Amino acid sequence: MSGSDNPYNGSFGNQMTATTSFGAQPATAAAAGSYITDTTTANFGKDVIEESRNQPVLVDFWAPWCGPCKQLTPVLEKVVNEAKGRVRLVKMNIDDHPSIAGQLGIQSIPAVIAFVNGRPADGFMGAVPESQIQQFIDRIAGPAGADEAAEIEAVLTEAAELLATGNINEAAQLYAAVMQADPENAKAVAGMAECMIAANQHERARQTLTDLPEELAKDAGIQAVLKKLEQIEEARKLGDPVALERDLAVNPDDHEARLKLAKILNVEGRRDEAAEHLLLIMRKDRAFDDDGARRQLLQFFEVWGFKDPATVSARRKLSAMLFS
Repeated sequence: MSGSDNPYNGSFGNQMTATTSFGAQPATAAAAGSYITDTTTANFGKDVIEESRNQPVLVDFWAPWCGPCKQLTPVLEKVVNEAKGRVRLVKMNIDDHPSIAGQLGIQSIPAVIAFVNGRPADGFMGAVPESQIQQFIDRIAGPAGADEAAEIEAVLTEAAELLATGNINEAAQLYAAVMQADPENAKAVAGMAECMIAANQHERARQTLTDLPEELAKDAGIQAVLKKLEQIEEARKLGDPVALERDLAVNPDDHEARLKLAKILNVEGRRDEAAEHLLLIMRKDRAFDDDGARRQLLQFFEVWGFKDPATVSARRKLSAMLFS
């Protein structure tokens, strides 16, 4: 899905602006315009100790006369810049500022010490190859993308909670932000479509789920939203729920009317009531519509999700009925 195809490019409801960013460069690095700085003995506390409480800081102890330092420096700087803010690199010339290196017991250079939460955490010496530097940073800062993945997951959780409480625009903004960072994030695409459904924008929701990449289209969450749209479209054709309730008052064994009413109640969000109607049909006539009430209930479960309270409750009742 390209950026021009993403549904969040337009307005949603009354407002929708995606302002959340992921894997953003820390403010200190942004202000400096680089992830690499030089330090002095006087500034070591601020540049290294304090900063390492925000993110890991690598300190490169070097000297102008050191040949291996000249070999290590360009490789080290390249890897740090490619890490895009996962770590910072602070360089210290030990000819000009020998005391810190002496306190740390450094006897040969180049030496790189990683500080985390104000303390030395790990290090290496010598002009090591690029792959080892990358492994070192991964060990200190976590694998590339790990922080961003955790942040995205937290935003998706918050968006789902907002949607569940009816804050559609706020949820849509968060889903949009995730889709900007990761256009093929299945949870975000499905969540955005759910926002559109909640805003009664069913056609737009369907368009959002159309022409997705093959693997994304197969995602269970996206398939569940598509089934939800199908259930909504079907329910629109089933008639007036008040009239169906009157029919059932006259004839409680009108299973066809009860099945239709269950489908309508489901799309209205009255899940427990919908499930109870289907369970009642099953108690009275399992043969109706070739066990259609049970099959319909299982379709509801697919859309509601395994952990939804209505699913948990109805599944428990269904199991008791089937295995008693």
